[in-house]
Amino acid sequence: MARLYSIIAALLFAIGVNAQELEYALELGAMGGVGFYMGDGNLGGFYKNVTGAGGLMGRYNINPRMSLKFDLAYGSIKGNALKGSNKYPAKEGQKWDFNNSLVDLGCQYEISFWGFGTGSSYKGHKRLTPYIQMGLGFTYGNDALTMNIPVGFGIKYKLKPRWNVGLDWTMRFTMSDKLDGIEDPYRIPSGFMKNKDSYSWTMFYISYDLCPKYRKCNN
Repeated sequence: MARLYSIIAALLFAIGVNAQELEYALELGAMGGVGFYMGDGNLGGFYKNVTGAGGLMGRYNINPRMSLKFDLAYGSIKGNALKGSNKYPAKEGQKWDFNNSLVDLGCQYEISFWGFGTGSSYKGHKRLTPYIQMGLGFTYGNDALTMNIPVGFGIKYKLKPRWNVGLDWTMRFTMSDKLDGIEDPYRIPSGFMKNKDSYSWTMFYISYDLCPKYRKCNN
C-alpha cells in the first residue's frame, strides 16, 4: 500500500509540474539573415549592398523579462566608395571597392516588454513579446580586431513549450575604420566612435530551451 501511495504522489507531482509549466535557464539555437554596412563606402543607405550572415546564439534567462544573449556569427560587408555622392582625394594604392568577411562574438542584455512564457501559472506572461537590447562585442575583419557596441530590438515567439523563434535586429558600432579597407580618406583624426565603420544584421533564429528551473509553489 505504501508503494501505491508513492506512485500516486509521484504522478500528482508530475501533473502539477506540467500544469505550472517550467521555466528554463538556457536557450541554444541557430540564426541566419542579412546585413549591410555603413562607413566610407556607404554613408547613409540602409540595406544597401546587402550580404548574408549566420551563426549560433545562446541565452541565459535571468527571469521572464531579462536575458543575456550570446552570439557567434559570420558575415561580410561590401561596397564601392567611388559610387557614392562623396568625392575622396586620390590616394596611391587605395582600393575603393571591397567585399570583406567578418566574424562577430558578442553579448547583449535584453529587456522584454512583457514576461515571456505560456501557462496559467504565469499570469500576464505572453507567448509573443518585443524586446530591446544593448551590449558589447568583438569584430574581426580585414586583419583588424576591434570592439563593437550592438544596439537594437527584436521580437520573439514561444512556438512550443521548449521551442522559440524570433526576429532580431542590431546595429553594431565598431571602434575601427579598417574593416572596409578605407582608413581616414580625408586624413582627419578620428574620435572614440567618430569616422568608424559599423554594420547591421537582421537575423531570424530558432532556439531550444535547456536546464529547467524547479520552483516551489507559494500559496
